[in-house]
Amino acid sequence: MSRKIKLIWDFRGPASAKTAEHHEIHLKEFIEMEKLPLNITGFEIINDMLAIAYMVVTDENMIAVRDALKPHRGEIYEG
Repeated sequence: MSRKIKLIWDFRGPASAKTAEHHEIHLKEFIEMEKLPLNITGFEIINDMLAIAYMVVTDENMIAVRDALKPHRGEIYEG
């Protein structure tokens, strides 16, 4: 079974929640365009000045997606 990696984009400032929510739309479009095997995306509001958008990829796709989309960080996905 392949490991799953959560790629994360951080958005800061008063508009962070709206920006993260909008970024998730583009992540979904990328998944569809590239026909990636997973379609796990989302956004989370951490506080009123920080929100994140994320997508989960397999180990095999991680480097290609990372290089194309430049996430700020990543972590092992436990889901």
